[in-house]
Amino acid sequence: MFETVVLATDGSESVSRAVDCALDLAARFEATVHALYVVDAGRVESLPDEVRDDVRAALDEQGREALAAVETANDARAEPATLETVVRAGRPADAIVDYAEEADADAVALGTRGRHGEHSFLLGSAAERVVRACSRPVLTVRHLER
Repeated sequence: MFETVVLATDGSESVSRAVDCALDLAARFEATVHALYVVDAGRVESLPDEVRDDVRAALDEQGREALAAVETANDARAEPATLETVVRAGRPADAIVDYAEEADADAVALGTRGRHGEHSFLLGSAAERVVRACSRPVLTVRHLER
């Protein structure tokens, strides 16, 4: 039923439950997880030229850390899932939807709040756009406060 699960991560604490849920889903169905980090190109392009390269480098590092956290969570499991990591640039919601189509995903998993979602009422803006635009089933995972 599920062979490919796309997990969108931004490395925020709120996505940690989504990571666990995606890995659980993959384990149950012996699916491959595609952990996807999207460098928000809009954030980079809107900056002054003199800081653009530094911000892009910082976002790239944030992406490496976010994907490394998924790899660490997967490696800690009794039976790790097959895991692929992917970095894309673009508008996060659009890049997630496009990648899900490209990977022929059976499901997309993401957190309801990302690094910039605190101001949205129920879903972070990227999560809401993915839910509305994606033709694949989307699993949104709410971060529980401790």
